[in-house]
Amino acid sequence: MKLKTLLSVFAFMAATTSQAQPTAKEWNAGVVGWNLGNQFECSAPGQDGESMQIGMPDNSIKAETAWGNPVVTKKTIKAIKAAGFNAVRIPIRWQCHITNPAAMSIDKAWMTRIKEVVNWCLQNDLKVIINTHHEKWLEGRPTNQYKEENNQKLALLWLNIASEFASYDYRVAFAGTNEVHIKDNWGKPEAENLAVQNSYNQTFVDVVRATGGNNGKRHLIVQTYVCNPDFGLYNGDFVVPTDADGNGNNYMSVEFHYYTPWDYAGECKFNYWGEPYKQKGEASPSDEKTMTTFFDRVVSTWGDKGLGLVMGEWGVTDRQKSGQTDVIHENMTYYCRFLVSETKKRGIATFIWDNNSFGSGPEKFGIFDRNAGMKVKASWILQGIMN
Repeated sequence: MKLKTLLSVFAFMAATTSQAQPTAKEWNAGVVGWNLGNQFECSAPGQDGESMQIGMPDNSIKAETAWGNPVVTKKTIKAIKAAGFNAVRIPIRWQCHITNPAAMSIDKAWMTRIKEVVNWCLQNDLKVIINTHHEKWLEGRPTNQYKEENNQKLALLWLNIASEFASYDYRVAFAGTNEVHIKDNWGKPEAENLAVQNSYNQTFVDVVRATGGNNGKRHLIVQTYVCNPDFGLYNGDFVVPTDADGNGNNYMSVEFHYYTPWDYAGECKFNYWGEPYKQKGEASPSDEKTMTTFFDRVVSTWGDKGLGLVMGEWGVTDRQKSGQTDVIHENMTYYCRFLVSETKKRGIATFIWDNNSFGSGPEKFGIFDRNAGMKVKASWILQGIMN
């Protein structure tokens, strides 16, 4: 069945009315969020994380702990609320929980578990983003060869997800994809890759809207290619999807990720960032002006068109150096404070990445130790965000 035919069927099934809900900009205003990283986006136990397999591997229900983290509990979510966050992004891999690949139907036990955690967030009055994350069949093949097939599967998957959450209130937002890219290629994409990402975004919006209920005006979040803003801000690479009649751009946000500058935030090439710290040691060439100029470009390109803005992931990996660790951490506090302050001024929602990994070097983005009752182990990060 062709995608257009599928969408017509969905629209016929959908309810025709939905309650009034806040615009995307209103949803994002003042949002300082946290990512439940390396939990529900894990592959099944023993499964290759890069596998494109769609189905139900053995013990797939235990995927939540497959990458070494304990199960999420009410205490996990309460700790996030108590720390001062007001929203949670829940990355979710669905492909290893599919009971029927032809219909992209989702294991009821997995859906029940996802709803349980979403409900805990809502009970703590936290806004929530759920997405499709590490869907390797989708993310890793953004080419014309797979475009039609992938859009059909994406439509069916979001039909099933959106239908399950259609009655949930406005605090729950949906994000269509994650970091779509050709495997191991994070650089500049081909025009073909960009066009496929744009098609994913349009399919996502069309299908969710067609399910009706509160999804008619639910906050939907679409992505630039690989969630790199540079592949959306220039040369018309990113095409804003067409929303349902009457919605305009009011209920849609553009998502980008911001581990920037990478030489400081990600790879630890530099231990310092920002004007006040240039005398402390070798600092990244990128600075406060670089950051604010970029944020202003994001606002003028998308925000001024009525679209909301979501920084779905950001973070500063930990690093330690004899005799300098305290100053390095002080600088990380400064970076976090500056970023959150400047994004809040511009109405950009932020969600810091926390993968529960601690130590020194790349990918050490842990803040709360989930294995120690959510003890804060990166207080310097939390201080910067909340102050």
